Amino acid sequence: MDHDETGCQAPPEGPILCINNCGFFGSAATMNMCSKCHKDMILKQEQAKLAASSIGCIVNGSSSSNGNEPVLAVGMDLHTNQVESKTISVQPLSGESGEPKPKEGPKRCNTCNKRVGLTGFNCRCGKLFCAVHRYSDKHECLYDYQTAARDAIAKANPVVKAEKLDKI
Repeated sequence: MDHDETGCQAPPEGPILCINNCGFFGSAATMNMCSKCHKDMILKQEQAKLAASSIGCIVNGSSSSNGNEPVLAVGMDLHTNQVESKTISVQPLSGESGEPKPKEGPKRCNTCNKRVGLTGFNCRCGKLFCAVHRYSDKHECLYDYQTAARDAIAKANPVVKAEKLDKI
């Protein structure tokens, strides 16, 4: 029987090299790729699908607010060509809660209520001030600078007393 009569093609002459030119031999079952290149291609496709679906959920706002929904990942076994499903649950981080944090308003001077942003000055009394009110005499500071200075000097310079009589 001739191959033209049956409509079948003749098997190729010799082994087929991988289409990614990695140097290994491919097969028709793996789209003329070696097993490693085929596996890499499948993983890239799965990652692209997962990324596209997660971006779609974020853009559409269709994800639930609790963040505990399971994520479905599909893996393919190359030897048996069966698709198996794996379920992975995503847990929120310990520091995060379900509700979003309320936004803080802009930082303002405690004396004149002027917006200071990043240029605000923190005083030792624990408050934030603008450039005009940053000095302690301009904002009626409650911090006791004299006592703090005395304590700092006392710690830095301990009292040294010599004995009046030498011990024999």
